[in-house]
Amino acid sequence: MNLFILGLGYSARALARRALAAGHLVGGTVRSDEKAESLRAAGIETLVFDADRDDLAAVAAGLRKSDALLMSMPPGPGADLLPRRLAGALARHGERLRWVGYLSTVGVYGDHGGGWVDETTPCAPLTPRAKVRLAAEAAWTRLGLLAGRPVSVFRLPGIYGPGRNALAALRNGSARRIVKAGQVFNRVHVEDIAAALLASTGRESHDAIYNLTDDEPSPPQDVVAYAARLLRIGPPPEIAFEEAGLSPMAASFYGENKRVRNALIKKALDFTPAFPTYREGLKALLDLGEGAA
Repeated sequence: MNLFILGLGYSARALARRALAAGHLVGGTVRSDEKAESLRAAGIETLVFDADRDDLAAVAAGLRKSDALLMSMPPGPGADLLPRRLAGALARHGERLRWVGYLSTVGVYGDHGGGWVDETTPCAPLTPRAKVRLAAEAAWTRLGLLAGRPVSVFRLPGIYGPGRNALAALRNGSARRIVKAGQVFNRVHVEDIAAALLASTGRESHDAIYNLTDDEPSPPQDVVAYAARLLRIGPPPEIAFEEAGLSPMAASFYGENKRVRNALIKKALDFTPAFPTYREGLKALLDLGEGAA
């Protein structure tokens, strides 16, 4: 397989590494020369591309030889602009393309008072960024219709993994145990994202929406406390949400409370998360040296 990734960010780089290890060819885009050089050194054919300014010639060349396309760029205010620009490129250069994936967010569901949601739950995004994501989902689905390609949308919760986890936050002093009664979040280990995406590329493609999350929505303060136990240090004190002084963006996450089901992706892709809860994920990260003093 030849995989092309628009936006080689944190999650997409994990997919790229996994795909390379499986013997696939990987190319993609970043926005800076420095990042491009680093990824090229890792074996990824990397282009510097700014979706707001650059033409699509280099991207079209990448599409021409690709079997799979992942869109991993965060959308801007004009969420439908890039897929509209790409429609022509796909029609002219996407003969080989058989799989298109888009990374979205469970934020599109909005707030459900701690209740369960799944892919059939109507979307009711509350924040501007979630509304833009939902618009981008629709735009990429329309692109698939125009180009005659199925599109798989993957809705993600909070992502953790190497360098981005409660163990590292405890060591660098940024971890906080903020408590809001009844609040839970789903999360997902970045390697489970990569594994599920790679599994999807190997399946017969069809239009689909999947929640790609862990199995256990949990209070955020419990995750920090467990990480502290793993490090054998005392956890930071609990802070009431009302007294935490969060930024408007950070506080907005606490304005949505839901439990996200992942049964569909398990069944459709025969996928079992390697890290079904934060406990397995943090323990594995600890074994890799995360949080070392």
